Amino acid sequence: MTRRDPDFIFDNTYAHQLEGFYVAWKGEEAPAPEIVLFNDDLASDLGLDSAALNTDHGAAIFSGSVAPEGADPLAQAYAGHQFGGFSEQLGDGRALLLGEVLDKSGVRYDLQLKGSGRTPFSRGGDGKAALGPVLREYLMGEAMHALDVPTTRALAAVTTGEDIVRESVKQGAVLARVASSHLRVGTFQFFAARKEWDKVRQLADYAIERHYPELTGDDQKYLAFLVAVSNRQAALVAGWLQVGFVHGVMNTDNVAISGETIDYGPCAFVDAYDPKAVFSSIDRRGRYALGNQPVIAQWNLTRLAETLLPLIDPDDSEYAIRLATDVINGFMDRYTDIWTAGMRTKIGLASHEDSDAALIDDLFSEMEGQSVDHTLFFRHLAQAALGQDEQVLALFDDSGKITSWLALWRERLLRDPQNPDERAKAMNLVNPVYIPRNHRVEEALQAAEAGDMAPYRKLLEVLSDPFTKRDGLEGFEGPAPCDFGPYKTFCGT
Repeated sequence: MTRRDPDFIFDNTYAHQLEGFYVAWKGEEAPAPEIVLFNDDLASDLGLDSAALNTDHGAAIFSGSVAPEGADPLAQAYAGHQFGGFSEQLGDGRALLLGEVLDKSGVRYDLQLKGSGRTPFSRGGDGKAALGPVLREYLMGEAMHALDVPTTRALAAVTTGEDIVRESVKQGAVLARVASSHLRVGTFQFFAARKEWDKVRQLADYAIERHYPELTGDDQKYLAFLVAVSNRQAALVAGWLQVGFVHGVMNTDNVAISGETIDYGPCAFVDAYDPKAVFSSIDRRGRYALGNQPVIAQWNLTRLAETLLPLIDPDDSEYAIRLATDVINGFMDRYTDIWTAGMRTKIGLASHEDSDAALIDDLFSEMEGQSVDHTLFFRHLAQAALGQDEQVLALFDDSGKITSWLALWRERLLRDPQNPDERAKAMNLVNPVYIPRNHRVEEALQAAEAGDMAPYRKLLEVLSDPFTKRDGLEGFEGPAPCDFGPYKTFCGT
């Protein structure tokens, strides 16, 4: 039943329909909660009153100290493969799902807190989060949203007034996160590992109703569900690679059934293109490197398929395996089609030729090992489409590596219907000028942790409009200075 509050409209289907899939819980009281960032644009989209929530009252809610009327705070249960090793029980160790809010159009979103204290799933942790990782996730989510890559977003970042101990003493904070849901591959694994097939079916029915309602009447709806999730994951990972994003921790508990980017921890954007790029301090073997992400997505979807086999055909397991295997084997073709279509737009093609995939592959082969800035290359390619090659050539250690490709590309452009000006404009609509450059992110986070939010707010403003080049922001366009790095990131939130 929908419950109204002066600040929220809650309709908490997860709490009401999935008893046994969570533990009802509440956040710890924060000593002195204070909002340091509030997302007015997202609040407006959700139909929330910023003036009422960007207050001490809102700080108490978003820190977990106070549950608003109509909320059903809970910690979700899930399992997961972490770097290939399976853990039967993970769950929300530092997170609380406050409830589900309906936006102005009646679309449902989870409102979750990260860092609000211990839960029954904390596994010895303190359940808290530090300010730096909270601000990183806020920034990354907003950057990805502006880049048009499906993502969770932050509604607020709140300091708690409490010091927490990590590698040193840090300022405690909580992130209020909004997602289409927090259903994960790991949620299915939790119940499948216990052979609670009725609950797997209940969860699948809930996920279909919430995210894929068009499948409800399908005779093979669980197989169709696997296809639909696979398609969204293919589109998501293609979007990551097109902007040079490395998630860093693609464990199955970090794979959202909705197809959104979730759980920004040791993530980063590449400066120089390198398919082996890894930024996570704990990914020592490069499992989640930039170029491995499609393969890992397929691996993760295989784990989802395993949980659905008794639903796909309860009476013939071999037949269910064959059907699911066909879906999984088809993932790379679906991913490649989506990736190629996006890359056509990035290199200025409005038409389709079968040879385009090879042209794109050849481009990345020429870029590899040449210290080519991924973002600047595609942005400068629009100028090359107008006959101005200088900026593109200057990005290569050996400019001769790209000249033959440019010639083949121009031959292909002659068979494309756009005129040069139209083409350049179209390319600039999909190739950003500004991404979260790693050195800029670190500068902003360090300043914020020292009490100066101005650099962070400036970076957030720059990233809110990544495709429009603006005067005075030249310092946000280029890669890190030579003395920056090697860059490592850490799990935080």
